[in-house]
Amino acid sequence: MNAAESRGALLETARAMNAGGLNQGSSGNVSLRLQDAMLITPSALPYHRCTPEDMVELAWDGNCSGPRRPSSEWRMHRDIYLAYPQAQCILHAHAPWCSTLACLERGIPAQHYMVALAGGPIRCTPYQPFGTQALSDAAVAGLAGRSAVLLGHHGLVCYADTLDQTLALACEVEFLARVYGQSLQITAEPPLLPEASVTALLARFADYKRLGRSGREG
Repeated sequence: MNAAESRGALLETARAMNAGGLNQGSSGNVSLRLQDAMLITPSALPYHRCTPEDMVELAWDGNCSGPRRPSSEWRMHRDIYLAYPQAQCILHAHAPWCSTLACLERGIPAQHYMVALAGGPIRCTPYQPFGTQALSDAAVAGLAGRSAVLLGHHGLVCYADTLDQTLALACEVEFLARVYGQSLQITAEPPLLPEASVTALLARFADYKRLGRSGREG
């Protein structure tokens, strides 16, 4: 994508995130890796009022160009990109079921097989204030070996190869959070998949990804 297309696609993803119920207002944020920088949604500007020109280009040193300030969570996005070269797009949202578990300081265990899409059971980090280096450090640590993490008393962060894939992953993690949250209303100890089953699923998902297919296909 060229610069104009990237800005338009980023805004479209942010709007889709809200329209799909993953987020409310301007609380979440989305970014896209560029060659030597990143493009991120602006701070405190509702997405329905944004234009593509409001998307903020941010250098790795934190300097930005344009009239808008970057999202207050820009450090977290920047540090995830620097820590995980495979991350091409990042989405952070206050998804209701993910946030519910995060407020209970619970991650998402291997209850449903689609947890393999995120690399395995999804961790929940300790609480850290928004927009801080401490929150960024917690997110980077929580993502080790994973492509999604819950931020304690906060929300969800995930990454993937494209904006469409990142949005789809966020929707899948919210589904997993909902299933687990509903299960906890029925029993305090929902049955989990054995570790050997999770390992086998991870190998199968790696094959699906290499073939460009989703784990829900086939």
